[in-house]
Amino acid sequence: MVVEDDDSEKPLDLFLKIGLDERTARNTIANNKVTSNLTTVIHEAALTNGCSRSVGNLLYTLAVATKFPANALVHRPTLLRYIVSSKIKTPAQLEAAFSFFSSIGLENFELKEFEESCGVDIDVPLEDIESTVNEIFEENKNVILGQRYRTNVGDLFGHVRKRHPWADPKIVKQLIDVKLYGLLGERTAADNEKPSRKKKEKPIKSEPISVDAHPPPTSEEELNPFLIFTQPEENFKVHTEIFFSDRPVLRVCNTREMLEKHLKATGGRVFTRFPPEPNGYLHIGHAKAMFVSFGLAKERDGCCYLRYDDTNPEAEKKEYIDHIEEIVQWMGWKPFKITYTSDYFQDLYDLAVELIRRGHAYVDHQTSEEIKEYREKKMNSPWRDRPIAESLELFDQMRRGMIEEGKATLRRKQDMQSDNYNMYDLIAYRIKFTPHPHSGDKWCIYPSYDYSHCIVDSLENITHSLCTLEFETRRASYYWLIDALGLYKPHVWEYSRLNVTNTVMSKRKLNLLVREKCVDGWDDPRLMTLAGLRHRGVTSTSINAFIQGIGITRSDCSMIRLDRLEYHIREELNKTAPRMMVVLHPLKVVITNLEVGSVMDLDAKKWPDAQIEDSSAFYKVPFSNVVYIEQTDFRMKDSKDYYGLAPGKSVLLRYAFPIKCTEVILSDDKETIVEVRAEFDPSKKTKPKGVLHWVAEPSPGVDPLKVEVRLFDKLFLSENPAELDNWLADLNPASKVVVPKAYAVSSLRTAAVGDRFQFERLGYFVVDKDSISDRLVFNRTVTLRDSYSKGGK
Repeated sequence: MVVEDDDSEKPLDLFLKIGLDERTARNTIANNKVTSNLTTVIHEAALTNGCSRSVGNLLYTLAVATKFPANALVHRPTLLRYIVSSKIKTPAQLEAAFSFFSSIGLENFELKEFEESCGVDIDVPLEDIESTVNEIFEENKNVILGQRYRTNVGDLFGHVRKRHPWADPKIVKQLIDVKLYGLLGERTAADNEKPSRKKKEKPIKSEPISVDAHPPPTSEEELNPFLIFTQPEENFKVHTEIFFSDRPVLRVCNTREMLEKHLKATGGRVFTRFPPEPNGYLHIGHAKAMFVSFGLAKERDGCCYLRYDDTNPEAEKKEYIDHIEEIVQWMGWKPFKITYTSDYFQDLYDLAVELIRRGHAYVDHQTSEEIKEYREKKMNSPWRDRPIAESLELFDQMRRGMIEEGKATLRRKQDMQSDNYNMYDLIAYRIKFTPHPHSGDKWCIYPSYDYSHCIVDSLENITHSLCTLEFETRRASYYWLIDALGLYKPHVWEYSRLNVTNTVMSKRKLNLLVREKCVDGWDDPRLMTLAGLRHRGVTSTSINAFIQGIGITRSDCSMIRLDRLEYHIREELNKTAPRMMVVLHPLKVVITNLEVGSVMDLDAKKWPDAQIEDSSAFYKVPFSNVVYIEQTDFRMKDSKDYYGLAPGKSVLLRYAFPIKCTEVILSDDKETIVEVRAEFDPSKKTKPKGVLHWVAEPSPGVDPLKVEVRLFDKLFLSENPAELDNWLADLNPASKVVVPKAYAVSSLRTAAVGDRFQFERLGYFVVDKDSISDRLVFNRTVTLRDSYSKGGK
């Protein structure tokens, strides 16, 4: 009888928890050295309770690796932290980490240098990878056509990796497979045959795949992200395939005649639409939607509608309608025409009648709870097969207000046995005895979004119906309806939603934040609403640059870091915001060797590269015997890494003179610093390392200009608060700090609402709308620190 050692079972359980398949786990246990290494790595990473398979695979690679230098084991905890936090998430990054540690051994290193070497926080846009794959296929097209499916995919993969070492390998593999299939088509019998080998016969040498040693130039797709979209005249191709449970696949497309009629109406131009629902304020996700739809129309010299999706009379408000129109203009877009879905209520009703006549819709009397239950069970409504004439009569009664609210709906007759939930007889019309903000009390039945938006797209001759990926499953329903009605079919294309860290963007959550007064309204500068960003001082051009930088991709798993947006904000403000000096928390410094009442007007630069001959590039700052510096720029004890002022130490007051601390005046508690006394060096022979910003009394006994400064930070502490059960508990208590009495240079006295400045050493600020003539208020737009400088734009 063989007794199994309990200790051998423990590593097996541990290895299965980190995602290894059972075969690999058991093979690992057979090797004592690898078992010991992997067990040590798992415990060192504090992952004894398990982790994702992707993290587990990297841990396994680390445990069996021979490339990790033994003399660099001291750095392994650092590497594990990066793996566990998914900052290192691909084999290529892990291999780069091995190389990095091989070069430094036991020596200390800078994390920034390590991160740059391993591609941390670098996300390669999907369009960049697609462009590179296309280039490599084009360069080697003849070879691939000759070898067909015997082409070495590993070589192709390797060449993509040389150009984009940090690209997601799964995406690269998928794009190569799709490109191969698109070029070669289905595998033939010959492709599946094993190549015959003849003795003493050398194999035919394949033509080597050429790779440019120089980095590829910026692709056309990077310069123009709209190249991925088809031309209107190509809109006769199959749009989608709709699979049914009881009939053949429906391949939806425009007929030549239908397309010609459409092109005649549009003049062959691109027509898009931006269709917000006027039930809240727009956020940065809508900025991407605007960029895609308005941007495509602008790039193709076409037209983009601003269409209000106002099918729900209970949610729409004129406040939101006015806001949306204003924000669209502020973002730099000009609608071809402003329309409302309600403009088409009569057309939509007439087409609903036609849908019933064609046997594709019926009046249903199930309650909302019953509809939900029947859909979950894939059961037909008891009224699904009622006579067409009966549904026509009932639908007319619905329109005339003869049926109570909630007692009837019009539903499409689609496919209750489909694998697509959005084909389960969607509701087309509901009864609502609510006046409509735009159409008044003419209607008491209102169309659903799923019914109206595709029909209105067709009626407005939209060429490209662009929406986010959560609507992809509705594509079948979209095309089913307009095909059932025999209408022109726009080209539907979905792109990824914009998800930004440390915020929420669902209207429900935003509404709750506003309603519960967690923020100061829809335009609170901490929110990612476009009104909030504008209030914070962010420009529309920097938002559009950010959107263009992340690209129009279909990758729906990415969370864009907030510092990527801040990078584009800084890029613009650095060029457009003049420099000024403001002290947030003033500490009085009395210069004892400067005569009381003596005031010198000095020149301070508005711009770093200001030229002496350009007087407009400078502003005057008074220098007197009383100046104020930041409290944090003074310490009682000096240190080598400290560049501020300390007893006996000298610093340079920016644009002025060096000063040396000679005395410190303390309060009665012998701790609080009341005043610092110093001497200045009028000859400027002293060359201290530290440079401080400052503000002086403009005249004896007169305080500098007092201003209020609001320091805004991330609204949430977590990168993805939306995934937390108690997401409101994640609110950052320090997201808004008000400094009521900061001191500013007198040149800011004439600043107007909306003016932007860089406060030296503090960040970029904008004059808030709460400002009045004798009390200016400044909002911090973004700090000077840039943690996203080498990760791409």
